Parts: sequence; structure tokens; C-alpha cells
Amino acid sequence: MFLRPSRAIISDVNPELITLYKGIKLYPHKVWETFQSFPSGKSAYYEIRDSFTGKEPLWYKAARTLYLNRTCFKGMWRHNPDGNFNVGYGGEERRWVITHQSIIELSGILRKADIFCSDFSCVINTATAGDFIFLDPPYKPGEKDLNELHYSNGKFLFDQQQRLAETVRTIPESKKIKWAMTNSGHKEIIELYKDYKITKIPFGTGSKPGIYSKESNEVLITNY
Repeated sequence: MFLRPSRAIISDVNPELITLYKGIKLYPHKVWETFQSFPSGKSAYYEIRDSFTGKEPLWYKAARTLYLNRTCFKGMWRHNPDGNFNVGYGGEERRWVITHQSIIELSGILRKADIFCSDFSCVINTATAGDFIFLDPPYKPGEKDLNELHYSNGKFLFDQQQRLAETVRTIPESKKIKWAMTNSGHKEIIELYKDYKITKIPFGTGSKPGIYSKESNEVLITNY
């Protein structure tokens, strides 16, 4: 029930991620056909990464985003100042974890969701009584600011972390809305949420991008 809610809202400021969700939701078979048709190898990766015009059909955009995510270096997502995805090639090892059946199953789940490209405050402020909110802001484990990894051609710096903390604090208790958040374990992030339950995540991303560690420097923060 919790992983397959009867109704959900998904929101992110990254338009490519939202396009991926919408493409899988509406065109799972075409997304899979396009994804599996992309050739393997470094040269193919850079051709697909750099030949994008933005005028392609939705299913192609979704398949391209999925392909880049599964074949780029350690699954990182970063843009250059022009807003173009610029992570280097990482290999094919993670690509074929995705199957046609998994795309179909995800499409069924996403068909029950409204999908938006928007700021986190828009969704939080429209939550109604009894809703559950999961928040996963961009962060570098153990650090206060996202200085180097440009997410959606922008930076989620500490002032944005402060704004997020203030936004969840303004949720009326009368609505009985529960929320959970994954975030950095940096002491200044912890200070923002000192009035909530904070649990260290024992195994997750460490100081090096894409490398799992028993010292993850990540935390789970909840209001329950």
C-alpha cells in the first residue's frame, strides 16, 4: 500500500526527470523499445548525449534520460552552465538491470500519480489532511551545500535547505500530515531539524559519489 498508493503526486524541478516519469506513464512500450535500441559503448553514449535537440517525442526523451542515467558515470546527474547534461560515460553494467516488465509495472504505478515540474513548496503547501510527504532534496552526504553537482542547472545551497526546513515547519499540526526526508548528516542540517526525529542511515552514499559506504553521512528525518 505504501509503495503503491491509490493516489499520489510526484514533483521535481528537473524537467528531464519529470519527462522520464511522464514518458513511462504514457508510453511504456515505446520507451522500452527506444531504450533497448540505443547501441552500447562510449562513442554511442556521447553521440546520444550530445545530439539532443529537445524536439524529440516524449517517449524518446524519456528513453534517453533513462539510458543516460543507467550508463553515465556512477549515475550522477549534472548540467553545465548552458543547462546541458555533461556527465561522462560510465559503462553498461547498470543498464540492463532495467527490463521491459519493470517499465510496464512502473507505468501502472505512475498512472495513479499526478506529475508536476515545480518547486517543493508548491506541493507541500497544497497537502491535505492525512497526506504523507516524502522529501529527497539534492545534497552531498556529510556536507552543508551542494557546491559542485549542478542539479537541473542550479544549486541547492544552504539557503534552500533553510527554506525547506521552514516550509515543513509551517505545516499545520491539525492536518496530521506525516513527512519523511533523506538529507545530509552535516551538523548545520541537523540543527535545522533538531525538533524532529533524526535517524542515521547506516549504509548509503559516502563522501565519494556513487560509492556505498557503512559510514553514509546520510540521515532520515521524520516528524513522527
